[in-house]
Amino acid sequence: MPEPLIEMREVSRRYDEGPPALHEVSLRVAPGESVAVLGPSGSGKSTLLNLLAGLDRPTAGTVTVDGVRVDQLGEAASARYRRARIGLVFQFFNLLDDLTVADNVMLPAQLAGMARGTAQRRAAELLGALGVDRHAGAYPGRLSGGERQRVAVARALMNRPALLLADEPTGALDTAAGADVRRLLAELHADGQTIILVTHDLVLAETCATRTVRLLDGRIADDTAAELVR
Repeated sequence: MPEPLIEMREVSRRYDEGPPALHEVSLRVAPGESVAVLGPSGSGKSTLLNLLAGLDRPTAGTVTVDGVRVDQLGEAASARYRRARIGLVFQFFNLLDDLTVADNVMLPAQLAGMARGTAQRRAAELLGALGVDRHAGAYPGRLSGGERQRVAVARALMNRPALLLADEPTGALDTAAGADVRRLLAELHADGQTIILVTHDLVLAETCATRTVRLLDGRIADDTAAELVR
């Protein structure tokens, strides 16, 4: 068995006096796995993603990603961890409207200290691979939803992250654009990218995930290997 890329041990997260958002969750994910995290609203999906991204800390338990104890990081170290090891894809893209497509994609590399020329070459490579290179000089507002999500994926991959976290990546897209993004994520997984998908999109889970984790009331209710539908 390879060493896990993700290891969560007995992780709980409580925000107030009510029930915990996560309760004693343990999860191991091997390098190269694609895991769909499913569950109703309020089940703990977003909390799980935020803990893996270092955007939140557990109340109890440990979170280790790519050899880093994420639960022990301070604010500055968490930011460095995300730049170096994590790619984030959001439902509503989170692109900066006053930057061109190319500059949006290059931003993580520049924040990490990559030379501009190197960042430009990497961005051009990614935009070409994702089929949106013709929009490099355009602003995000001129692109369709599916194109903007492709740009967001390029940005997430800019620093060659060990882990790609996708939060409802098809949630704001129409049917055709959603199908494009599903194909893209399936291709990334086939190339060896480790992916955690938080989604309500069962078709996305069926086409992109080799494993499905279902959360209910902050606990893992089911953890099942899946056979990909192509």
